[in-house]
Amino acid sequence: MMRRPTHQDPQSTVFYDLSSLVLTLLRSPTLPVSASSPPRLPPKITPSGVASLMFGISLAMMLCGSVTFLIGFMLMPWAIGFVVVLYIVGLVSGISMLARALLCHITAVASRSRKDLPGLGAGWLAGSSDMTQ
Repeated sequence: MMRRPTHQDPQSTVFYDLSSLVLTLLRSPTLPVSASSPPRLPPKITPSGVASLMFGISLAMMLCGSVTFLIGFMLMPWAIGFVVVLYIVGLVSGISMLARALLCHITAVASRSRKDLPGLGAGWLAGSSDMTQ
């Protein structure tokens, strides 16, 4: 008998459970139990029984896959909208950083040019206090 995997992702656990179920069904099909009848050997599974079992398994997997596809298809516009919102936020953030850098540069250049001009810098304020005396 196969041992149950430990510390694995849920998908492999599901596949393990499915394969153990199939192997159990193939080894010993269920028999009606009655107290009066003696135990019998289990009947062998026929090729048509194996085919119908495989058909049922594949049908169940297709239905589960279809449901998963529909859920993904319905959530895809939300995911695309979220990506677009994040893109716009990044664009606005980039533009604001660029504008802040330009404004800081312009104000730094303007304050430096005021200090260099006679009569507009800090010397002018110191000189005006001398004139009032």
